[in-house]
Amino acid sequence: MSAVPPPRNDSAAESADGPEADGAPGSADASAPAADASADSRGGRRSVAAALLLGALGATVVLLASGRTWARGTAAVGVDALPLAADGRDVTGLPAALAIVGLAALVAVFAVRGRSRLLVSGLLALSGLGAALAAVLGADGRQALDAQAARTTADTAAHVAGLTHTAWPYVTAAGAVLILAAGLLALRFGRSWPSMGGRYERDGSPRTRKAAAIDPDRPEDLWKALDRGEDPTR
Repeated sequence: MSAVPPPRNDSAAESADGPEADGAPGSADASAPAADASADSRGGRRSVAAALLLGALGATVVLLASGRTWARGTAAVGVDALPLAADGRDVTGLPAALAIVGLAALVAVFAVRGRSRLLVSGLLALSGLGAALAAVLGADGRQALDAQAARTTADTAAHVAGLTHTAWPYVTAAGAVLILAAGLLALRFGRSWPSMGGRYERDGSPRTRKAAAIDPDRPEDLWKALDRGEDPTR
């Protein structure tokens, strides 16, 4: 007997090592789509939370700030000066109205799908943009105070004097920008967001299947139970 080991077969070694060598890249490739799907799911949840937070916060800020005093002034009544003040809704009711539209659109985004969701998301963004522009353009408040001066003095030619402004118009505009940001998030990520439907209304638990009642006096019920793999003698 010879103590020399037999020569190694390289082809057999390669075939033995091949599956392991090929398996590592394959497993990495298989795990890549799962990792991408998980990342997309996390990104979708974050964008939903951000849009809901921005939209709700922005609408609240607009509704509150538009009810604050935007401008002050005085109207001359004889030798006296009557103080006047105009809040945002006296100046323009558009920001508050568009904030309500934005809230409705934010809820409606989750009630529709496909192209309808894209349209509602655009409405949400336009509501924020329109509210911001209306707040900035109406920040002066002179026309509203001139109208108050005319009513107070019963003089259609009366004008407000000593006009001063507050920061509330710009706070309103900042809230409207938050609504706009929520709309832009909906336009960008809305396709991956969940929608209201039957499968989201259920708790996700599997339904228990009830066994059909078996009448022992009916042979067809016995045969059906046997076909289903049930014991008809129970």
